[in-house]
Amino acid sequence: MNHIDNLPSLLRPYADNPRITIRRAGEPFKDSKCVVYWMQRAQRGIDNPALDLAIALGNELGLPVVTFFSIIATYPHANLRHYAFLNQGLPDIEEDLAERNVSFIVRRPPNNQLEKFLQEVSAALLVGDENPCREPERWRRVLSRRMHLPFLTVDADVVIPSKLFPKHQYALHILKPKLYAELPKYLVLQPKTKADHEWKRPARFESIDLRTDVTKGWKDFDRSVSPVDTFTGGTHAALKRLKDFADDRLHAFATKRNHPESNGTSRLSPYLHFGQISPITIALAAQRAVAEGKASPAAYEAYINELIGWREISVNFVKHVPDYDTLECAPEWAQKTLREHARDKRNPEYSLEELEQAKTYDELWNAAQMQMVKYGWMHNYLRMYWAKKILEWTPYPARAFEYAVILNDKYELDGRDPNGYAGIAWAIAGVHDRPWFERPIFGTVRYMSGASTGKKFNSRRYIENVAAGNWAGD
Repeated sequence: MNHIDNLPSLLRPYADNPRITIRRAGEPFKDSKCVVYWMQRAQRGIDNPALDLAIALGNELGLPVVTFFSIIATYPHANLRHYAFLNQGLPDIEEDLAERNVSFIVRRPPNNQLEKFLQEVSAALLVGDENPCREPERWRRVLSRRMHLPFLTVDADVVIPSKLFPKHQYALHILKPKLYAELPKYLVLQPKTKADHEWKRPARFESIDLRTDVTKGWKDFDRSVSPVDTFTGGTHAALKRLKDFADDRLHAFATKRNHPESNGTSRLSPYLHFGQISPITIALAAQRAVAEGKASPAAYEAYINELIGWREISVNFVKHVPDYDTLECAPEWAQKTLREHARDKRNPEYSLEELEQAKTYDELWNAAQMQMVKYGWMHNYLRMYWAKKILEWTPYPARAFEYAVILNDKYELDGRDPNGYAGIAWAIAGVHDRPWFERPIFGTVRYMSGASTGKKFNSRRYIENVAAGNWAGD
């Protein structure tokens, strides 16, 4: 990044903002017609700091703002289930952007190249959102080298900007005090500013119909995983689900969150993954519930520990550990103990196909797997047990990690996400954990038994609920 003194006056106010990265500096293009916001991870028109920045810059330049969304047919590990959910959210984005006087253009292959679009609309500069995962971050780096106009990205999907923690935080108890110290500054109502100028869309300017199937005609696209009706994509559905949770279920979160047979969690993780709702929106709603007497401070604390604590240490992990989706991410103690036990006998041992089809001896594990396969979501408490049993049942630890990632990314609506990778890394590779008592296969990686796990909640009711299609619990 350029030194602040070398930045144009327009960009200087943002140089020290930890939520913003100036990837390419320079003066905005002269005789330009608009500011472009390249939306990718933060798929929403409200409580979106990247959009807010684009509007602020547009207003300062006296230019309208255009939001560009490129549908990518080859997005890593995405399938029809994921795209159907994304598709459902597009009309909400358009509606919420329109209220802020911002236009929304969506394109799909072959005419979805960002750089070509920037030329078509005569962009002055580009604002994007950030994604810590490997491929999306690589795209942003490549783009910043190729582009000739200013390019800024915004860390829009965490409460506390990731840049404040420039190295991997090895445990939540280390990171949590640092996060919480920043909450008063960052957990605040977001501005709902409007663009001062309206963009006049040229006649016959290409943008797809948002209510049609965005994957139509894609020949090599993975359609093996069907969409689910347990979740409806989009910001408006997310806000409805948040209101229901804050009003009626947050009060019991501290006691019910580890009871998969009960409907005790927010079930907002798919919306968070697609950026259809901001964690700031969620946390402020939880704060209001306490202020209105609908939930206790203890319930709020338990929920914020998940929403901000565990979620943001997961982002930190993916941002700073290059091998976040393989066993190579394990800390040294875990790598050593897993190597020492790599040849321990697995009995039984299951193939990926047997795991995928839930053909194990363990009824509880099978139910958790089928909850994910059928309904696109697995209760968080069982995700830990699910991954640890995969370690126990596969030939060696690296293969277990590989299988867990494959299944998680294929079936979970919130798959392909820092939370999922960090959860698997915790369960299989000891990440963000410590050594425990030594035992076969696991070494000193924490163990969870079916007997003890099943006794901590009504596992029989959970199994029956999943079989009956009651995916979220009573």
